Amino acid sequence: MKPGKMPGGFNMNALMKQAQKMQDEMARLQAELETREFVASAGGGAVKATVCGKVVKSLEISPEVVDPEDIEMLTDLILAAVNEAMTQCEETTAREMQKITGGMQGLPF
Repeated sequence: MKPGKMPGGFNMNALMKQAQKMQDEMARLQAELETREFVASAGGGAVKATVCGKVVKSLEISPEVVDPEDIEMLTDLILAAVNEAMTQCEETTAREMQKITGGMQGLPF
């Protein structure tokens, strides 16, 4: 039997090369996604959040939604915008990684 060949024609070297290629592609994609910005808004655009990777990069608040009598509403709008931007980032990461892994489950990102 040739080196790297397993019973039934299984080629361990080819599998290892394929795994390394997948790992390299995943690392490249992860690095790219960490620099990509995701923007979401709430309150009809009154609050806009921008995230990059797992970091909130900016937060824009329209002056007309700043009401000292209703801080709770402003807090809710901020949370909604930030959470939506983070969700976009996570969903995009999962979708792009699935393209690389072919849907294999349990791979670390």
